[in-house]
Amino acid sequence: MRTRVLWALAVVAILALGGYAAFQLSPWPSALAIRAAFDKGANTTSQALARHVPQGVSARLDERYDAADSDAHLDVFYPSEIEKGERALTTVVWVHGGGWISGSKNQIANYLKILAGKGYTVVGVDYSVAPGKTYPTPLKQVNAALAYLERNARRLHVDASRIVLAGDSGGAHIAAQVANAVSVPAYAASLGIAPSIGRRQLRGVILYCGGYDFGKIDLDGPFGGFMRTVLWSYFGRKDYLAHPLFATASVVGYLTPDFPPAFISVGNADPLAPQSRVLAEVLAARGVRVDSLFFPDDTAPALGHEYQFNLDNAAGRLALERSLKFLADRR
Repeated sequence: MRTRVLWALAVVAILALGGYAAFQLSPWPSALAIRAAFDKGANTTSQALARHVPQGVSARLDERYDAADSDAHLDVFYPSEIEKGERALTTVVWVHGGGWISGSKNQIANYLKILAGKGYTVVGVDYSVAPGKTYPTPLKQVNAALAYLERNARRLHVDASRIVLAGDSGGAHIAAQVANAVSVPAYAASLGIAPSIGRRQLRGVILYCGGYDFGKIDLDGPFGGFMRTVLWSYFGRKDYLAHPLFATASVVGYLTPDFPPAFISVGNADPLAPQSRVLAEVLAARGVRVDSLFFPDDTAPALGHEYQFNLDNAAGRLALERSLKFLADRR
């Protein structure tokens, strides 16, 4: 009996040691746990949006925007009334969130259908998530998606002369970087990107709840452990600060007056709220037109991360209204 107990304890100790080593030697265990939680929340949010999806929206699903990339798919939504013709509409290209380690275009499809129902062509782009693929792969994929949309503009009802890049959370960060790559040749070169559209084609950006200045991320606060896992995953190395392109991820340091007009919003209780405010301030200081929707610190109920997807809440409806006003000005 004593021998069995000792063997059982030894097995427990080995498993505990193995688990500890796994978390220390690879970001995968923590990243997968975060991904599961994020995906569950995103799917719940998507289901709640279903009741708001209007009739009369058509779709082209799972278009392969890069034949050499198994992760390269996009969905296109537009009003059904233009299905049989060749009419092209101002096009919103939305990059989904998920902290760079989770998420998919399917999770935001209902929200994109709502936008399309307001008279736009709206595109949801999938990209490779970390740790499987690392920075700056998603930026290059979104750039490839833009090239595909331009090549197939007539078939997909895309007005390639009126494109608005949009994104939420990690997707907002990607969208902001791609927009800056389109606007600043030196920045694009530093990322190894040859922009697939010109600056005149990019009419604006819509950015919700993103991070834009990695130097201001609090790694010792309550979300420090989470952020370390995410950054390790996204940059593919535990010493992510030493990644040769780490500085380029802080897009606020590379902004110029050529950045497109921007709509920026975040909830008052979002840990990333300071990031959106800094981005708005830096862009305004550069002379870029900025429309923002921020909330007083004492707003109740508190508005957390990705608040804009809750259309059963007045703040979410206001965010949609403001986004649509911004888009109307880009037509």
